[in-house]
Amino acid sequence: MDLHKFLADLESAHEYRKQLAHVRVIPPRTARFGELRHEIHPLLENRLKTLGVDKLYSHQAEAINAVMDGNHVIVVTPTASGKTISYNLPVLNTLLSNPNARALYIFPTKALAQDQLRKLQDFDLPKSVKFGIYDGDTPQNERRIIRRSCNIVLTNPDMLHVGILPYHAYWTDFFANLAFVVIDEMHIYRGVFGSHIGNVMRRLRRVCRHHGSVPQFIGCSATISNPQELMIQLTGTEAHVVEQDGSPAGEKIFAFWNPPVIAEGERRSANLEAAYLFAELVKRGIRNITFARARVVAELIYKYAREYLSKTHDELVSRIMSYRGGYTPEQRREIEKGLFTGELIGVTATNALELGIDVGHLDACILTGYPGTVASTLQQAGRAGRGQRSSLAILVALDNPLDQFIIKNPDYLIGKTVEKSVVDPQNPYILAEHLLCACFEIPISELDYELFGEKTEPILNALLETGEVTNQGRWYWTGSRYPAGDVNIRSTGGPGFLIYENSDPSAVIGSVDEASAYQTIHQGAVYLHQGETYVVDRLDLIGRCAYVSRRDVDYYTTPSTITETKIKTKRESRLLHQSEVSFGEVDVTEQVIGYRRKQLLTDVVLDVHDLDMPPKSFDTQAVWLVLCPSLLDALRAQGKDLEGGIHAVEHALIAMLPLYAMCDRNDVGGTSHPLHPSTGLPTVFIYDGHPGGVGIAETAYYFIEDLVNCTLKTVRECPCNQGCPSCIQSPKCGNYNFPLDKEAAVAILESLCSA
Repeated sequence: MDLHKFLADLESAHEYRKQLAHVRVIPPRTARFGELRHEIHPLLENRLKTLGVDKLYSHQAEAINAVMDGNHVIVVTPTASGKTISYNLPVLNTLLSNPNARALYIFPTKALAQDQLRKLQDFDLPKSVKFGIYDGDTPQNERRIIRRSCNIVLTNPDMLHVGILPYHAYWTDFFANLAFVVIDEMHIYRGVFGSHIGNVMRRLRRVCRHHGSVPQFIGCSATISNPQELMIQLTGTEAHVVEQDGSPAGEKIFAFWNPPVIAEGERRSANLEAAYLFAELVKRGIRNITFARARVVAELIYKYAREYLSKTHDELVSRIMSYRGGYTPEQRREIEKGLFTGELIGVTATNALELGIDVGHLDACILTGYPGTVASTLQQAGRAGRGQRSSLAILVALDNPLDQFIIKNPDYLIGKTVEKSVVDPQNPYILAEHLLCACFEIPISELDYELFGEKTEPILNALLETGEVTNQGRWYWTGSRYPAGDVNIRSTGGPGFLIYENSDPSAVIGSVDEASAYQTIHQGAVYLHQGETYVVDRLDLIGRCAYVSRRDVDYYTTPSTITETKIKTKRESRLLHQSEVSFGEVDVTEQVIGYRRKQLLTDVVLDVHDLDMPPKSFDTQAVWLVLCPSLLDALRAQGKDLEGGIHAVEHALIAMLPLYAMCDRNDVGGTSHPLHPSTGLPTVFIYDGHPGGVGIAETAYYFIEDLVNCTLKTVRECPCNQGCPSCIQSPKCGNYNFPLDKEAAVAILESLCSA
């Protein structure tokens, strides 16, 4: 179907309420080609022609030449630009000429490894070149064969961390001959996850050195602004950067959809709007993915879309599905297969499908809410229209300050230089965990200090004090079990929580990471899974699991929290007009004290329940604003609510922070105090939501002037009177957005912007 006509049909529908705010058309792009300077094995030349590859795009040729010159390489081009050939060709070329050579392919998800295995199989290589997947789903009887005989091992960072590096003695031949390490989808490795991966890669380099190899690193990433910096942070190596895309692209229609205002300060639910658009695409047979930023939202949109379709096109209900983390591997493979074959017309998904899994030709995608970064936005939009096909991307704005800023400034998104990827492998909490892992793998010597960084020796001395290591000329692990099993590289918390259905206590239906368990699977919480509604009957904190019952309820739950912040050290400080902005370390204590049940669709509060949950404390980094006394006098004279004003400023600053730091709103937290005991004045804190911090608050400190100005513009230009989700209300506020004062917030922000 003509995608322009689809938008026109939406505008002429009786449900239309002028939601289509802007449409931007990105014109098609022709291909640019390049030449290789090196000989390629004749078998590969023939296989490429069989696969329909007659010429290499310019970025592919540049990357292959750089790899074959012996360089580390990072390829930074958009989704579907053909990055896979950039590493497969030089790797396979080496393996065909040197059967002893080995390569390690690392993908962030099991699904991507499965997808890339199929692409390797398409080369129809001789039996002398063997490859296999080594992950948590690999049967035990196959693991020994893969270790000993495969030239290419495909895995994920979790398995490398917990199942390969600690057992490197079983991989002696593999590591002794390891020539290449390929890291795909590198832009995913940011924040806490990226900081862990930076240390896993250093452990990998150390194990390789122990066995006598120095592999080349080949990285592939969607577009980011600091590829060289990211490569250094993740691997400790400098690389040749390839970033000029030579692949062709079809026309891309980018539509900006703003849900209509239904009451003062309230817009219609973006989830309902996305479900409507999803269903309309499915009705017309337009294959699509509808992205959501959270599991529960993906499930809600799927649930709403089924209800839409059942009214007029009941036969299509079976041709849609939801897809997210927490599903079993078998469930995920079945959904991927259905989308690839066309059996499924559409899926709702979290960013698990943002990555480069081949799910066939898609014509459209819906982004429910701004994904938080330009890079992720382009990655999700790029899932539709691969090759030279025209495609449609619709961004459905949420009712929050950041989304409303994007919807009113669409050119910020189209053609903007993407953000920096923030990674900090020197996070002391994360580094300490990996130094323990490294001691277990091979005792640490002074030779390793440069590899792990300047904090290595002080942290080892601290671990010596706790008895976790001993120093006998080298540093040895003293524990009874291997430490990698206790380190979750996708968070700074411990192992996740499993979710069991009471009707079958032996069956796991999902999982939740520790960081969000207290707020999402507390007793009484509503948990959504595959469109079905469950209520949590019991949360077992000791057993790290929750027991749920399937119930058809018409409400959802939101937690209530209290947070305390104590300043530990002030690293940097400067004046912001007459107020002060500082950066340093803080101690944060969070506690879930209750939850509300809210009506689906209307968001009406049904009731409030208390909870007795234990508090959680952690040290992290923060930026904080201490307001000057003269501002307080002015606010009091004008009769404005100081507490409501600083609370609103906290919300709005956090909402706009992703414009400057490559982070998710949920990666940061905040508190506001009319009189903080450490400063003696009104103080607003914004802190990294992970122990030790990963550089987000530090980025906010250096960009604070720009952040404050942008926040003021957003709040001041919002047409509401008292404050709304588009300016100062926060969906994650533990105090249910009380108190808030928009006028006081504007006055405070104006004072911070004064010259």
